[in-house]
Amino acid sequence: MTAWKNSVIESLFSLRRSLSGNVPEQAVVPLFIDTTLGVLFPQLSPGGQLDKDALSGKLNELDEYLGRLCRSVMGSETALRELVKVFMEGLPGLHLLLLEDAQAICKGDPAAESVDEVILAYPGFLAIAVYRVAHWLVGRKVRTVPRMLSEYAHQRTGIDIHPGASIGRSFVIDHGTGIVIGETTLIHDNVKIYQGVTLGALSVDKAMANQKRHPTIERDVVIYANATILGGDTIIGAGSVVGGNVWLTESVPPNSRVYHRR
Repeated sequence: MTAWKNSVIESLFSLRRSLSGNVPEQAVVPLFIDTTLGVLFPQLSPGGQLDKDALSGKLNELDEYLGRLCRSVMGSETALRELVKVFMEGLPGLHLLLLEDAQAICKGDPAAESVDEVILAYPGFLAIAVYRVAHWLVGRKVRTVPRMLSEYAHQRTGIDIHPGASIGRSFVIDHGTGIVIGETTLIHDNVKIYQGVTLGALSVDKAMANQKRHPTIERDVVIYANATILGGDTIIGAGSVVGGNVWLTESVPPNSRVYHRR
């Protein structure tokens, strides 16, 4: 081995040693997501409609992947086992919650021919599904892994939903590319948003990390393409419609119609 290579190895080894190596396995993220969705929906399972034995095997795989993802960030093996157990027990409820999302997307999109098509091919559904899993982990105080999941969905769909955001039932993302939903966003039930929408903060000051920085969207609101809504005190009242390209930094009352005018 040449002298320069020895020098580089020593330098890199020293630098790498200064960083934490006890981190989740990034390569497991797609395995975990694909297996979770395959267990929940036969449309997304390589084996299609699994019999009970095959489903049991997939659950064993899911147990392994979740364990590998979360082991380094859990306090103990006992805590990890409890996390996996509770996640598995919650799968039927997650299925019903995501099915409501898929049905709402299908109902609201004239181009959607079936719920199956939504589940198989709509990036908005995939982003919502990954968000709901990541948000569940946030609620269990799991560190790092939720952000890894949300970034995986971001890379695949162009939709960036922070796992800390709170999103209600029957959530619809139409098209979706370029959507950004910040950490402290609160979205109530039956909300529909289009591509390019930003639900963001007025300030990125680190001192505001523990404050509500992102808007509240009440139920039955529609937000059209490229609208930007900013601020933790900004509330979009129930039943409102926010038009395309609108820039909002203040609240609007229920049943408002807000449009961009040149």
